[in-house]
This record gives sequence, C-alpha cells and structure tokens, in this order.
Amino acid sequence: MPHRHLRLFSSVPFSLCGVLLGTALCADVLGDPHLNVIPRTAEEAARIAKVTAPPTRFDAPQKFEEKSAGAATVRVTPDANAFSLPSGNITFEDELNFKVGNGLFKKIWVSSPSSTLASDGLGPLYNARSCQRCHIKDGRGHPPEGPDDGAVSMFLRVSIPGTPEDAVKGIEGYIATLPDPNYGTQLQDFSLPGIPAEYRLQIDYEEIEVALSGGETASLRKPTYTAADLGYGPLHPDAMLSPRVAPHMIGLGLLEAIPAADILALSDPNNTDGDGISGRPNIVWSDEFDQPMLGRFGLKAGAPTVRAQSAGAFAGDIGISNPLNTGAWGECTEAQVKCREAPHGDQDDRGFEIDEEGLELVVFYSQNLGVPARRDVGDPQVLRGKEVFHSTGCASCHQPAFVTHRLEDQPEQSFQLIWPYTDMLLHDMGPGLADNRPEARATGSEWRTPPLWGIGLTEQVSGHTFFLHDGRARSLLEAVLWHGGEAQAARDAVVDMDPDDRAALLRFLESL
Repeated sequence: MPHRHLRLFSSVPFSLCGVLLGTALCADVLGDPHLNVIPRTAEEAARIAKVTAPPTRFDAPQKFEEKSAGAATVRVTPDANAFSLPSGNITFEDELNFKVGNGLFKKIWVSSPSSTLASDGLGPLYNARSCQRCHIKDGRGHPPEGPDDGAVSMFLRVSIPGTPEDAVKGIEGYIATLPDPNYGTQLQDFSLPGIPAEYRLQIDYEEIEVALSGGETASLRKPTYTAADLGYGPLHPDAMLSPRVAPHMIGLGLLEAIPAADILALSDPNNTDGDGISGRPNIVWSDEFDQPMLGRFGLKAGAPTVRAQSAGAFAGDIGISNPLNTGAWGECTEAQVKCREAPHGDQDDRGFEIDEEGLELVVFYSQNLGVPARRDVGDPQVLRGKEVFHSTGCASCHQPAFVTHRLEDQPEQSFQLIWPYTDMLLHDMGPGLADNRPEARATGSEWRTPPLWGIGLTEQVSGHTFFLHDGRARSLLEAVLWHGGEAQAARDAVVDMDPDDRAALLRFLESL
C-alpha cells in the first residue's frame, strides 16, 4: 500500500510555544505533521463556526445531526457488525485495502519458530493473540465477570515515578515516569510455554448505594485492583497501576483529522471563563516525528497518531515488533532473561514481525472504521434529553461537533462535519475515578474526554453495557454518577433533576 504524503513542521519546545506564539499559533508548531493539510479560507472558517455553534432550540434536530461522521457515516446494521463497516465514502480500491487491514487486525499470531512465517512472533509475553481479541467486533472490551471469564480485553499499565531529569525537555508540565524494572510498562497475563506470565488480574468490588431524586436509587461498584500471582518477583514499591479496558475503534481517522488549533482553542487550564471546566491538552513526544505533538489517543491521550497507538498496541498487547517499536521481545524487560532469549519472528527477511506495509494496512483499517448514523434524532424524548445534556453542562467537555481538516490525500476524512461528543482534552475527574498514575502531562486524576458517538450501540456490538476506563460502570447512568472533579456539578444536577429529565438524558445518550 503506498504511503500517504507527510508534511513536517519545525519543532519548537511547547513551553516556549505558549509564551511566544499563544495557544492558537502553537497548534502550527505542535502541528498535524502526519496530515497533508489544505489551509482553510476565511469563508470556510465562517461556515464552520456556524455549523458547530451550540444549538439555541431543541424542538427539532440540528441540520446534518443524524450524520455522525459526515459523508463517512455508515448505516446501522441490526447485528454485532455495526462498528465493523468501512467509511461510507471510501473508494472501491481503498475498500480492498480496508479488508486486507481487517484480515491483519483479526490475524491470530503464533509463536516462533513457525512454518507460517507471516504470522509468527507472538509474545513471548502478551495480553491477546490478535487485535480483534481485545477489540471484539471493533467494540469495547470488558472486565472479567466471574472466575471463569478471562481479562483478555483488559490489563494494568504500570510505571514508577521518574525524576526531573527523566522528563521530556521543552514540554511544560511533563510528569516523568519510568517502567517498572521487573515488569516494564504493561502487565501481560499470557506467555509462551516455558516462560512465566507476569500476573493474574484480580478485581474486588464494593457496592455503593446512591440516592436519586424521585425516590430512585442506583448502585455503583467500586473496584480494587490487585496484580496477583506475580511471575517475576515483587513490583517496585512505588509502582503505579492503571486499569485499562479496550475502547471501541470507530471514527479514529476522523478524530485524527480534527485540526489541533480547534482542540487547543477549547483549552481553558485556568478556568478563565469561570464555568469550573479546565480542559487542557496532553502534549506528548513523538518519536515518529521527533517533536512534541498533541496527544489524541488512549484513555489519557498519550498517543499522538493512530499509527503510534497501533504500533504500541502491537508491541505491548501482542509482543509484535514493528517499525516504531523495534524490540523483538515486545515488552520483556532486561530482568526477564528467558523472555529476551526466546525465539522471535524478526529472524527472516521481513525485518520486523509486522513490517511497514502490514502496519500501514492496519492503521488504514483503524482510521476507516465507520461511525454509525444517529438514531431517533427527532424523537421528543431524545430532543428533551439533548436539551438537558446542554443545560446541565455536559457539552462543556463532550463537545458535540467539529469540522475536520481539508486533506489532499485522505478523502474519507477530508472536510467532514462530525459529531463525536469529545473535546479531546484532559479533565480532572476527581478522586473516585483517579488511577493516581500520570502519563505525559496528564495527572493521576485526569482523563481524556471519551467520544460518545456509537455509545448507544455498545450492548448490540459488545454484548454488555460496561463503561468508563475500567468498565466499572454497568450502565450509562452509573457512568454519569462516577463523574467528579470538573464534572461534579453536572453529576449532582443529574442526581437532583426530575426523573423524567434524567430518563430523557439517558435516552439521548442511547441515540448517539
């Protein structure tokens, strides 16, 4: 598959960028260097401001609102394949690339040495044998339910505090962390024969009752995570663990195509407007482009591009080396000697266990998983729920709409009005959801606002209704009730509002 054209911007330290240029111009420095962007005209900017402005009435849908992904929107299938269709505007030729990428996404990797050279290289430590095993039907993963249910779509990240000398120079507010010396940055619960797995994920829940208006109640389950049956000695005494459930895959290419300037324009780290919302960008270092970039992907926005996120998942989740993560042993640390010495799949002419062409096909597939159309946009209860969503302040973080860059060589993502319901920024969600593990500029209580598009199809696609970063919430209502920090006022408003309005809000969320 031919490479998409890349355009590089000059590199300026982010701390200096903010001082010298201001936030808007800082976007040109952080840039979107992976995209071949056609600048917007003044006329286009005016049109964009108009179509993305907050609604002023709620008696009818907004124009184009049912097209969640613009021309890339796909029809809603009645089965579990609703998240697995290609972008609605994809060409016939690129649909073939999409299908080949899908094959690689589903590929079951095997251990080395193997007669199937194109598929060997698994592990030696791993969380799953394929991308699809975590992102089942391209949907959300889930925590293990009961002793017989594995944690194949969930794992624990791990790190230890670093020193100021370990921080990325030039990125203001970067919080340095280091891998655990025995276990690296991610705990793997599977391994090849003769090599111990790293751990077993143990979750214990405590039920917490919450009283709601109108005599209603809800029950939240508070999790405690334990890395049990450790295979390589104790964790570092300062180890920080963070549970992560695999998110759904739809619309990633469109999120990647949102102009950095539009995201940074929503940032308000000092709460200058007094609304209590202090979203701020995560700025990460890109080894791919050798410069600071806006973090977009991952639960704390720790990856700048779909390619970086995909390559990291290949290495960390499956143990597959690739052009961005070159270690043949995947996540094995120097302390895991047998793991490092095990046979690997780099020993043939490919160079890596998945080569550049294979990685690009998986990236293309991930960029072009279509977003299903909205349902019931004109339903009176949905419209009332939308009004409650806005009046309660939910839209302050869950920004409804953007228009993507105009792109020369990515027609599927080019200049689309999209409705992802995220600002792509970090927000402090309070102690209840804190994992106490920083990532780049994200603190231990900050998370990226997750996109809400497709959330109402979770049960249809994934067979469950588990939400939030670790799947603790068993319903959308529970997910809302876990909100704290910057979202505490909105959460309390949901607790206190008329039960009919609360039901309408949930109905609106289910329509997304």
